[in-house]
Amino acid sequence: MSKSFFRRKPLSKILADLHSGYGDSENPEQGSVTHLNKVLRVKDLTFMGIAAVIGAGIFSTIGEAAFHGGPGVTILFVLTAVTCGFSALCYAEFASRIPVSGSAYTYAYASFGELIAWIIGWDLLMEYAIGNIAVAISWSEYFTNLLEGFNIRVPAYLTMDYLSAFRGNEKVIELAANHQLAEITSKLRFEAEAWNSAPMLGGIRLIADLPALAIVILITYLVYIGIRETKKATNAMVMLKIGVVIAVILLGFFYVTPANWSPFLPNGFEGVMRGVSGVFFAYIGFDAISTTAEECENPQRDLPKGMIYSLIICTILYILIALVLTGMVNYQDLRVGDPLAYVFEKVGLTNISYVISISAVIATASVLLIFQMGQPRIWMSMSRDGLLPKAFSYVHPKYKTPTFSTIVTGIVVAVPALFMNLTEVTDLTSIGTLFAFVLVCGGVLVMPKEEPERKSRFRIPYINSKYIIPTLLLAITIAFWSKITGLFSYSGDWHTYKDNLPYFLFMILAIAIAILSFLKNLSLIPVMGLLSCFYLMTELGYTNWLRFLIWLGIGLIIYFSYSYRNSKLNKPSA
Repeated sequence: MSKSFFRRKPLSKILADLHSGYGDSENPEQGSVTHLNKVLRVKDLTFMGIAAVIGAGIFSTIGEAAFHGGPGVTILFVLTAVTCGFSALCYAEFASRIPVSGSAYTYAYASFGELIAWIIGWDLLMEYAIGNIAVAISWSEYFTNLLEGFNIRVPAYLTMDYLSAFRGNEKVIELAANHQLAEITSKLRFEAEAWNSAPMLGGIRLIADLPALAIVILITYLVYIGIRETKKATNAMVMLKIGVVIAVILLGFFYVTPANWSPFLPNGFEGVMRGVSGVFFAYIGFDAISTTAEECENPQRDLPKGMIYSLIICTILYILIALVLTGMVNYQDLRVGDPLAYVFEKVGLTNISYVISISAVIATASVLLIFQMGQPRIWMSMSRDGLLPKAFSYVHPKYKTPTFSTIVTGIVVAVPALFMNLTEVTDLTSIGTLFAFVLVCGGVLVMPKEEPERKSRFRIPYINSKYIIPTLLLAITIAFWSKITGLFSYSGDWHTYKDNLPYFLFMILAIAIAILSFLKNLSLIPVMGLLSCFYLMTELGYTNWLRFLIWLGIGLIIYFSYSYRNSKLNKPSA
């Protein structure tokens, strides 16, 4: 029994609970122990990683990133892949050492202690929930566009949220009153149509995104009935969309005009970095497969391979897609919601754009499937430790899935996807994921060295950072001295200057890590992962940091009012 906010759950206890089945069902003390189904292998994990990563990013956000960075956006894909690679190696070390559902939450519990574990668990719930809602809404848009290609039209008021329709109608009225009819876009007309054609009930217009609701219900059902069924659906969708992506790359290279690759960095390195949120969003997901540790036949061997293989495959595909897109048309034309379909329409291959639309529907559905699978398993792990009510850790005796958690996840995603406009908060998914990566990389550095050595376990190659990190920090400081000193220059415009504040946090962290690397001989790979992920967080701006901190504040209220008192580590039997 410990009263400390930073009490750790010993690695030996985590593994003992896993082998005994303790906490896998709601009432294990009554002898009703139900384990999760162990059916996943390397191929399945690799496919799940690809399913989670290749989705809305490659079909939508890549266009915005290419618009800002030009052909040089390929550099950003490489940098982001390297950053994710550092994190993937740290995840792999933890997954091999702690083969338990819960992902970064469980890893933080063993390395940093309970309070940090709660924070990261709460952060992951935000990441998955907002990411799932955004993907569901994105899927709805792709699906309705695809139906229109076959002359099937869903009423506008059933394909969007209330707020978008209201704002679109108001904007159309404003532009019409000012005789600015040329500025009324097709999107605004569609939103106004949804508002004006919607049926009324008691003075309220009935506007909701029904396709988003439908896909969440379908995916939640798949996740509910079992990991075996989820695996089969995932593998089928991945094979289809990888085939389409490879076909797009091969066909697109025949229409590449090398002149479009010049200039390679039209807006400089700053332009490339403006796409960091969209590009990183495209990589989110490889970490989700770490939540399936208890459903792997051999998690200590297969999870590291699955994460690393999927990351390598996705990076290669992303770089090739970016080169094809920026080679087929001028980068300035890529600021569209469906860049892959757009470039083929631009070169006269309209039929190919239909194929891409079908692939986009499948790709976004597979992303939703993996995230809907990951979130209930984090809730399950937090419930096992007493930080959430017991119902969240109940495992269905027939389907071998966390039943209650899966249903709640479906509700939490389906209801907002039906009514809400989340375009202003999608960056929270990126900042939440990066925060998880930072703690996982840091956790490898502070993980207790109490486990007996095992040859079969994956380990990060040790490279001493004693001189490398301080030297690298000094070199970067000299190279970017003018930009660093510019951060201290306040022009009086707080609205602009506030986005510089996260950079000061990064500088403090970088100096502290450099000193610790010199004094403690820290391992280079997790240090690089920690610093690179935290730097990407600084690129997401003040507003996203503020929203992120507000969410964590809500989580802390729940922790101190419920979770701390009910924690298993707060009881004598722990």
